[in-house]
Amino acid sequence: MAWGRALQEIRPKRTYDLEALEELIASLIDASCQGAAVIVEGRRDLQALRALGLPGPVILASRRPALQLAEEAARSYSQIILLTDWDRKGDEMCKTIEFHLRCVGSRPDREIRSRLVKLVRKEIKDVESLSRYTEKMREQYGT
Repeated sequence: MAWGRALQEIRPKRTYDLEALEELIASLIDASCQGAAVIVEGRRDLQALRALGLPGPVILASRRPALQLAEEAARSYSQIILLTDWDRKGDEMCKTIEFHLRCVGSRPDREIRSRLVKLVRKEIKDVESLSRYTEKMREQYGT
C-alpha cells in the first residue's frame, strides 16, 4: 500500500485522467476507423472530433427528427456511437435517439459517452470543448 501512495505522489491524479482520456479518444478513433458512425448534436461537435483525428462518419442530430435520424443511421451503419453533450438537453437527446435506434433494431454504443462524462464532467460540459480540453491536458501533463 505504501508503494501505491508513493507512486501517486510522484504521478499526480491528472496524469491518470490524461491517460484515461487518451485511451477513450483512441477507442473512439479506432471504432470510427472500423466504420462506426458517431452521432453528435451539432457542427461544433463535429469540428472538435475532427480536430481529435476522428476520420469516419459523424451524424449531426440537430438537423432532423430523432426517429428519421435513427432510421437512416440504422440503415447505413452497423455500429453507432452516441456522443451527445452531458447537459440536460444532451442527456434527453441521447435517450430519445437510443430509444428510436433500439426500435429499429440497432444497438447503439453509449459506453464511450458514459466513460467520458465520468472523466471530464467537472471540467467541461460538451463535446465541442473536448479537443481544446485534451490539448490543455497534453500541454500540462505531457504525452
